[in-house]
Amino acid sequence: MELRHLRYFLAVAETLNFTRAADKVHVTQSTLSHQIRQLEEELGQELFARVGKRVVTTEAGQTFYEQVVPILRKIDQAVGSLKEVPHDLRGELRIAATHSFNVQLIPLCLSVFIQRFPLIKVVVEELSGDRISEELINGNLDLGISYRPSVPRGLRFEPLYNEELKLITANDHPLADRKRVRMVELNGLRMTLLTTLFSTRQMLDECFAAAGARPQIVAELNAISPMIELVRRTDLCSIVADNALKDEPSVRIIPLENPTPVRTPGLLWAQQADRPAASRFMAETIRQLVMQGQAGADKTSRKHSPGISST
Repeated sequence: MELRHLRYFLAVAETLNFTRAADKVHVTQSTLSHQIRQLEEELGQELFARVGKRVVTTEAGQTFYEQVVPILRKIDQAVGSLKEVPHDLRGELRIAATHSFNVQLIPLCLSVFIQRFPLIKVVVEELSGDRISEELINGNLDLGISYRPSVPRGLRFEPLYNEELKLITANDHPLADRKRVRMVELNGLRMTLLTTLFSTRQMLDECFAAAGARPQIVAELNAISPMIELVRRTDLCSIVADNALKDEPSVRIIPLENPTPVRTPGLLWAQQADRPAASRFMAETIRQLVMQGQAGADKTSRKHSPGISST
């Protein structure tokens, strides 16, 4: 077993997609599949299984994943500690993020980054996913934090993690006390959602169709904050990611299933452009903080049984 086998395994476990994982570790899909088979033969365990068109982690694969993550983290930290970091790095870093990440993740990453590199001026914009892609291609941005673009168009996408989208309601809504809601139960439900121009809305429409549900879309908005406020003040429901909610009073969060809507956030940059040092260091800061956050979330989920949470 070699280090590359562990990195290939981790890429598949985090993306649950061999094509995306191959892109992430910069090998062909056939090479990645062959390496995973070698690893499974050496371990004598099947790490992944196919359920229809989906790739899922087996019980053995999940156990192996929990052991591999801290090992690779320590290796990366050891390698990183040997690299010289130019603390006197200067210049300007131009990044953009969608609203979901601009609420919590970006301020957290900036607080760490500007302490480490105080001479770099960071310019942050909140843009839609399509605008981020356009600005990266046009050379107006160095780094983007968004969801996987439907058409890469010369962009490199590095997945960070998978996130569930969940139903939100006011505290007095009939569904507020539910532990879980099936997508089919949203049929006829009064809702507010993003407009159809957003890739997230398009993905939700596909989930509705797969479940045979036709919710009553009363209001379409192009921003999440007013959508959450509308849910708080009315009988409307919505579907958002946890990271879009920050200390939101009078809102209940309920997991969805059959199917569970899932998005893949990640880092975006222009494939052909030379990446400035500041962009690389910011990307590394984001990776580390996301990994820490995911590890903390995993610990919390193991301590508490699933249920309704409120913010």
